[in-house]
Amino acid sequence: MYAVIRVAGFQYRVEKDQVLRVPTLAAPEGSSLTVEDVLLVQDGSDIKVGRPTVEGASVSVEVLTHSRTPKLVAGKFKRRRKYRRRWGHRQGFTEIRIADIQA
Repeated sequence: MYAVIRVAGFQYRVEKDQVLRVPTLAAPEGSSLTVEDVLLVQDGSDIKVGRPTVEGASVSVEVLTHSRTPKLVAGKFKRRRKYRRRWGHRQGFTEIRIADIQA
């Protein structure tokens, strides 16, 4: 059984007990959430496609950790102009585990 859910504007294909990284969610570590934006549910040969979401379907997730990715460094340079700009970026994410899929 799998489902396609929408979290923070991104779509993910998820299965039970799968661990994935999503953009930072405003939920404390160890808490449980219910995702109502279920776009598709497949159970065996039965497929339910939502328009835009599947009625009555939900996915329970457990928040594991909040963290940030390794730093990416970028920059600009113009020769013979004494011009250099350098910056870095670290994207925040939340790691979640799919606890259950209710169709």
